[in-house]
Amino acid sequence: MEAYDLQKAAAGFAAPGRIFDSHAHYDADAFHADRDTVLQSLYDRGVGRVLNCGSDLASSEKSLGLAEQYDWIYAAVGVHPEEIPRDESGAYRLPGASDRAALEGLAAHPKALAMGEIGLDYYWDTCPPREIQRAWLAFQLELAAERGMPVVIHDREAHGDTLELLQKYRPAGVVHCFSGSPEMAAEVVKLGMYVGLGGAATFKNARKAVEVAAMLPADRLLLETDAPYMAPVPFRGKRCDSALIAYTAARLAEIRGETPETLIARCRENACRMLGLPDWMPPAGGGSSPASKA
Repeated sequence: MEAYDLQKAAAGFAAPGRIFDSHAHYDADAFHADRDTVLQSLYDRGVGRVLNCGSDLASSEKSLGLAEQYDWIYAAVGVHPEEIPRDESGAYRLPGASDRAALEGLAAHPKALAMGEIGLDYYWDTCPPREIQRAWLAFQLELAAERGMPVVIHDREAHGDTLELLQKYRPAGVVHCFSGSPEMAAEVVKLGMYVGLGGAATFKNARKAVEVAAMLPADRLLLETDAPYMAPVPFRGKRCDSALIAYTAARLAEIRGETPETLIARCRENACRMLGLPDWMPPAGGGSSPASKA
């Protein structure tokens, strides 16, 4: 297949409302000045649904607030490994009864459709001790299983331990911003989970992401941005928003030898299936923006 001009390709096929961004953080401070303007613009720039992911109790509450304000935004709630709370002495602590009660309360919201963003991060020396991270991940995997919720998994330089816990608890859900090997991706797929790929797949050094994108079954791939982070080429280093997912879709379609329109439709179907939503797409020739119903 002839190589894509990413900018031309993305501009040409991102018809209103057809994209499902399966991972974003619109509660982030980076959107403080123009959050509503950005969100109101997304439909006409190609985006019809967004899963906004929490990273701690406060951001999970904010995600639910956005989901209440906008019909087409849904929330994931959970505690990210970098946001594990500390005790009164300043030491990172294990999860307890109060954490269970708080997360159960958030997860009971009708628009809380997943537990996340949860997982393991061994990249930064400043992250909590690994045994504490593993305890929090296991705790939240158990809670998700009790509630029948899919999970949104963060895995950075922790592939072995992440896969071990996923194989133990066998959750539904997605390993987002996937950075593991094709072999690990195959194990994730065996569990019935999804693999999320975002802007990093467009980077020049994206060898593993390219290999994973090429081998994934069509029904196991999700598109995501991680907005405001991980903007795809040609916007790398700038603030990302969900409409830029079109550039990622163009690159992944090139890798997989299919059209961007086909890839976007399949990934939207996959995200809806994971979250228990009906697949929605605007009628041919247009349709009202979900934002207009907020």
